[in-house]
Amino acid sequence: MNLIDRQLIRAYFKAYLVCLVSLLGLYIVVDLFTNLEDFTGKHHGLLPVVQHIGTFYGYQVTRIFDRLCEAIVLLAAMFTVAWMQRSNEMLPLLSAGVSTRRVVRPVLLAACFMLGLTVVNQEVIIPRVADRIVVDKDDPYGEKDVLVIPAKEPNGIHVHGRTASRKEMAVKDFCVTIPEGIFRTMHHLSAKEARYIPPGDGPRTGGWLLTGTDPPVIDNLDRPDVLESIDPGKYFLHTKEATFEAVTRPRNWFQLASTMQLWQELQRPDSARLAPVAVMFHTRLTRPILGMVLVLLGLSVILRDQNRNVFISAGICVVLCGVFFAACFGCKQLGDNDILSPALSAWLPVLFFGPLAVVMFDAVHT
Repeated sequence: MNLIDRQLIRAYFKAYLVCLVSLLGLYIVVDLFTNLEDFTGKHHGLLPVVQHIGTFYGYQVTRIFDRLCEAIVLLAAMFTVAWMQRSNEMLPLLSAGVSTRRVVRPVLLAACFMLGLTVVNQEVIIPRVADRIVVDKDDPYGEKDVLVIPAKEPNGIHVHGRTASRKEMAVKDFCVTIPEGIFRTMHHLSAKEARYIPPGDGPRTGGWLLTGTDPPVIDNLDRPDVLESIDPGKYFLHTKEATFEAVTRPRNWFQLASTMQLWQELQRPDSARLAPVAVMFHTRLTRPILGMVLVLLGLSVILRDQNRNVFISAGICVVLCGVFFAACFGCKQLGDNDILSPALSAWLPVLFFGPLAVVMFDAVHT
């Protein structure tokens, strides 16, 4: 790595930081002033409002960055190379026999590194703060009740309810259906409230504590590892997959999950919304490739005609970026609606834009 390489890498990171702060700041400012009433409605005084805004967007910035990361990587590479052309720093290198592809190699390596940070944010940071990302703007402490979605255990037990409180980890109007085979007959239980007890060292953990249950007494409960009677109208239901998170997660929960969690969900025979989850799984595999393809396309447009005005090249690059993301979004929608297979919907943009990017980058004058 020579002096020019280090200079280009520093210039790329500077451009990346400027684009990152600008786009994130613009997104947050627009969203904040659009929903300002949601932040101020439940607080009195300036300090609580500022704390609420800081906490909310402190978690949301991980998701915003996830949405804008490819565009930021492209813009940083584009501005680095365009500024180098505008300052006539590339002409002496070309006159000395250094190829254009060799000149921009540090920019490509820096872009690849920043795409790696995108993967870290996607696989490590977002899954850990997913429960804070889905919090509504007007509900900073998770006090609002949320709707409950049905869940099913591997042994066939089906649970559902009306509403749930995240703060108390409790579900109102909790219903359980235990199929034949576990006990001698099928059982239906309706509880006024069911509180989830996370797995722990105690005997009654990893399940639901049902209170106010109808029927209050059930005979022949010979499977305490499934359903245990404590008192009349009070039971403990042991579950493995029908957890509180499973019955309260939003419909698009898989967008905030890690790739390993998506893979585990696809292995379940009763997985809900299988096509969108499968499309998201394959999209995670192709995302780093598509990021580098986008960078190659953008740099090819800028470097193809070095006599072209820098702003015209940047405009063409932005249009190309829009077409690229529109094509990726269209393929994803086709996969979500079972028109294309999940693998094809994720890999089709790579198959189309990948060879195009290689050809355009190879056609750059050296």
